[in-house]
Amino acid sequence: MSVKLHIKKGDNVYVLAGDSKGQTGKVLRVITKDNRAIVEGVNLVSKHTKPNSKNPQGGIEKKEAPIHISNLQVVDPKTGKGTRTGRKAGADGKLVRYSKKSGEEIK
Repeated sequence: MSVKLHIKKGDNVYVLAGDSKGQTGKVLRVITKDNRAIVEGVNLVSKHTKPNSKNPQGGIEKKEAPIHISNLQVVDPKTGKGTRTGRKAGADGKLVRYSKKSGEEIK
């Protein structure tokens, strides 16, 4: 049984808690098994890498780590701030997500 999550790949999200609190970014990947998401430029960690063909020098590289979905909120398309989301039937009868703050549909 898979749980329906309030964020999708490609969404702009606002971080509510943690070291990256207050930052916004685009969701690159959603890991449904762990209820986590990887957000562009958020929750960066230092990864030590050995020299390889891609990076012949090796060294320390910054990389995005997964962040729990409960710490993320979709950004309202109208106000540009975090908002809760709901689902309602759209014009074509399919369920669409909408912002509870402005009532705007989330694409």
